[in-house]
This record gives sequence, structure tokens and C-alpha cells, in this order.
Amino acid sequence: MKILFVLTSHDTLGDTGEKTGFWVEEFAGPYYTLKDKGVVITLATPKGGKAPIDPKSDSEDAATAFTKRFDKDEEAQEKINNTHKLATIDAADYDAVFYPGGHGPLWDLSQDKTSIKLIETFNEQQKPIAFVCHAPAALQNVKGMDGNPLVKGRKVTGFTNSEEAAVGLTNVVPFLVEDILQENGGIYSKGEDWAEYVLQDGTLITGQNPASSTLVAEKLFDATK
Repeated sequence: MKILFVLTSHDTLGDTGEKTGFWVEEFAGPYYTLKDKGVVITLATPKGGKAPIDPKSDSEDAATAFTKRFDKDEEAQEKINNTHKLATIDAADYDAVFYPGGHGPLWDLSQDKTSIKLIETFNEQQKPIAFVCHAPAALQNVKGMDGNPLVKGRKVTGFTNSEEAAVGLTNVVPFLVEDILQENGGIYSKGEDWAEYVLQDGTLITGQNPASSTLVAEKLFDATK
């Protein structure tokens, strides 16, 4: 089984002067969950090269068993530092695709035409597509085969407005994940803030927050078998 991970290349948190990127747990949890099951994982970003890590996700407060494993894993860090350029990726080479979150995707993956086309291609090939936390932002401009937004009429979740308010970035981000999913016709629902909550609607799998990342990966694996 081969699964593609698509990470952000964006590292600037709006006009705050702070850095952002992908959230380590949302990469590491799914990465090791799938790798330990024998999945071959390829990493790609819009720009290729090093995928930026959100510094807040690399703190002791955000540490998990998976992030600590990543910190000691030279092979995984080498992959993060040398991702493939998204434009070189062919969906036909993979069985599924997974998008980790972090605030970065709000700026680049939501607008990236290569990413949009890639998701549409995976969907057309009826292959599983999975997103966690802020990564459903990448679905903002993705269309289904009927020309409507891909999420229209489908059960979805993602980082909640209240979770965004709790981290103080409501007025920093270009849009709110919960809002955009609803505006595109998604049947949005959520669990308690910061609690594990994952939805699967056909081949579309979405998770609400970092706590949901491993379950998203498990559902993705089962959907790909």
C-alpha cells in the first residue's frame, strides 16, 4: 500500500510576525500509525524541499509519544526536509492521500491549483482522501465530479470556530475551517473542543483536531485495504 502525504509549504502566520507550518502530531501520529502497518509513505509539498514545522507544535506542551519518536527519527526528518514537489506527483501511483493540518494549509493548500486537481483526481479514481484539523481547508476550492463543491451534502468536520478562538487566531487566519465547510454545503458536525472526533463519508475522511489524527489514519488504512 502506498499513501501520499501532502504538507504545507507556508510558514508565515498572517501579519503576526510569527511562524507557522504543519502541526507535528498531525503528521507524526498518522505517519507512524501507517508506517507500522507496512504502508509506504511519500511526502510532498507545493514548493518541494523542507516542509515547515509550526514551532508551537514542537513544544513540550504539544509532545506525544509520536512526536517524541519523530524527534529521534533521522529517516523521517530527512523526508520532511526533502519533500517532493507536488507538481511531480501522479495520483495513479498511490492508493490514498492524507493531508496533515497546522495553520499553513489555510494560506497555500486552499488555493494551490496542483493540490486542488490532485484531490479531484483521487476522488475521480474513488481513492480515499483524508484531512485533519486545519487541513480540510485544502477542500475549499475542490469540486466533485458533478461540478459542485466536493464537500456538498457530505458529512465533514474540521477545526472548530471555538477551537480557533481558544488559540486566539480567529482574526489572523484568512478564513475559518468550520465556516468554509458549511458555506460549501458540507454537513458539518463536531465533538467537544480538543476531543477526538472523526467522520467518514464514503472515501472522504475528516478529523476535527490534533487528537483526531491517529483515528483518521486508522480509518484511512481500513478504507484503502
